[in-house]
Amino acid sequence: MPPTPRKPWYRRWFGTRSERAAARFLKGMGYKVLAKNFTCDLGELDLVMLDGECIVFVEVRSTEGADAIKTALSVDHAKQKRLTRLAEYFLHTKRLRDRPARFDVLILRWAQGEAAPEIHHYRNAFDAVA
Repeated sequence: MPPTPRKPWYRRWFGTRSERAAARFLKGMGYKVLAKNFTCDLGELDLVMLDGECIVFVEVRSTEGADAIKTALSVDHAKQKRLTRLAEYFLHTKRLRDRPARFDVLILRWAQGEAAPEIHHYRNAFDAVA
């Protein structure tokens, strides 16, 4: 009998856990939370933070595996394009288009049995994609 796939609730729980840990990590670095799980018809932004005067759109990726690089590479060109459209929409609707902005990627690797993840922060991970 083939193994049963993980249930959707586990993926959402795991993602929520990772997003909370990412927000704590960034707040510890002095960032302020502007939005968590900002959702619109275009999709969802995991975290929108403020780093000084710069608005930071944070994509959070998490893994239980050992390869954080492979997880980081999952933020491919198509994902970057979607995030760019979402960021533009956020800036427009919040009337923040005049503010500097950037995209960060946080990779959280949860080792088995560990309470806290190993975090890799890719600051200014990519430029806006047209």
